[in-house]
Amino acid sequence: MLFGKKKCQRKKALKILVIRFSAMGDVAMTAPVLYSFIEKYPQVKLSILSKKSFGSFFSSSEVYFIGIDLKHYEGLKGLYKLFKTLKKEKFDIVIDLHDVLRSIILRFLFRYIGRTKVFVVDKGRKDKKALTRKNNKVLKPLKTTIERYADAFKAAGFEVQPAEYINKSNVEISDKVASILPAEKHSVCIGVAPFAAHQGKIYPPEKMAEVLDYLSLKGFNLFLFGGGDNERLQLQKWESKFPHCISVAGKFNLKEELQLISKLDLMLSMDSANMHLASLVGTTVVSVWGATHPYAGFTGWKQSSQNIVQIDKPCRPCSVYGNKKCYLTDSPYACMREISPSKIVEKIMLVLSEK
Repeated sequence: MLFGKKKCQRKKALKILVIRFSAMGDVAMTAPVLYSFIEKYPQVKLSILSKKSFGSFFSSSEVYFIGIDLKHYEGLKGLYKLFKTLKKEKFDIVIDLHDVLRSIILRFLFRYIGRTKVFVVDKGRKDKKALTRKNNKVLKPLKTTIERYADAFKAAGFEVQPAEYINKSNVEISDKVASILPAEKHSVCIGVAPFAAHQGKIYPPEKMAEVLDYLSLKGFNLFLFGGGDNERLQLQKWESKFPHCISVAGKFNLKEELQLISKLDLMLSMDSANMHLASLVGTTVVSVWGATHPYAGFTGWKQSSQNIVQIDKPCRPCSVYGNKKCYLTDSPYACMREISPSKIVEKIMLVLSEK
């Protein structure tokens, strides 16, 4: 079954389908908008179509989550099959928050076969291109992704003011998560998410080790977050090397990771999904930026710009997502390598002192 066990009790309710497949951080950023929507428009049945692994973002709200495995709907034939299944729900409006080939095809089918009203997010591609081009950059803050999501709802006739998604103090944690937290109430707990999808967004491991060394010697409890096999291997090495350091990679599901992150005093993250996960549960983030830039609109929701660590380089930003090859052949990724470990540590200690 595509749809969960929740059943809508409203009769003849307006039904809206939101499409946003990936990546994790981008899906996480829909939550403040969707949560605000259901608070303001409880009479509307709101569904989101996404990858099934992202269901934890919506488990505590009245959003009807439609989780799918994209492998089952590949190509035109697969998307048409998905459309036919979704069409049975008789959605009145479709809002595309992704605007990629897969979602473009789906919304085409809804518009011209399903006769459904369709609205699409404006990603601001022209402005982002001007921000990241090699020469004559237009370096100015652009709309945040969350604001762009809200604008798509506004175009559909719904004014939405993005709201806090999860109250940090109200998050209940499982026994499994509680078992790794320190018994002392006043112990400082810091999450460290040192990786990202692309090299231009990753702080050099040898420098991150210096950061971990300092924080560990201070007696802080460090929880290391990561994903793939190579990342887990590196995290295990750091876990063995530094006291008070625990790798949680592969040990928890997404829901449990959110629970753990909610209990942290601070999250140290790259421009990556963990920045957004921490933002969802109200945990303060110190974020480190290299090839990408906060101006592109992907900062964590309600995170302070004062907690961003970056250096000015004439080539920055070279990419919206950090997936382009570095322009500098003689000193690649200097935007990350020239950030000193002490600069990151100083920012962390300042943030902690203000809590």
